[in-house]
Amino acid sequence: MQENKDTQCGRYLLFSIGNEDYGIEILFVTEILSTQAIKPLPDMPDYMKGVIGLRGKTIPVIDMRLRFTKQAEKDTEKTCIVVINAKAYCAGLIVDEVKEVLEIEEKDIAMPPMFEPGESSRYISGIGKVGDQVKLIINCERLFTDKEAKQIQDIQAE
Repeated sequence: MQENKDTQCGRYLLFSIGNEDYGIEILFVTEILSTQAIKPLPDMPDYMKGVIGLRGKTIPVIDMRLRFTKQAEKDTEKTCIVVINAKAYCAGLIVDEVKEVLEIEEKDIAMPPMFEPGESSRYISGIGKVGDQVKLIINCERLFTDKEAKQIQDIQAE
């Protein structure tokens, strides 16, 4: 297992949401699914679209456009669900397009600017420079508040 972790270190799954590119450590990615029917849940935040069943597990699905307070858009043929496993939960992230898996060296990742602690600054762990482009690196373990993570865990337990 350690060897597998070492080969994944510094590798990121790059995806887009709107005009922006993001990356998450490949260590957190379980799989990538095409869009599928999502069963809505009552009384959930607007970004939590519902759940899907995956090999006997209930996976909460989050619309990353809405999570990042962007305008909702219709799905396209490139829209997909990136299933991540972070902390004590598993979740599906709806993204506009998965681009590639890329190695970004630690020296090419800068710390994000320090603003007032808030929703958006919480889950950006770095700014990766790839050629002349910038990729925002998401910290999957801080993508949700403790309360939100608990909601996700509760959904999975049902």
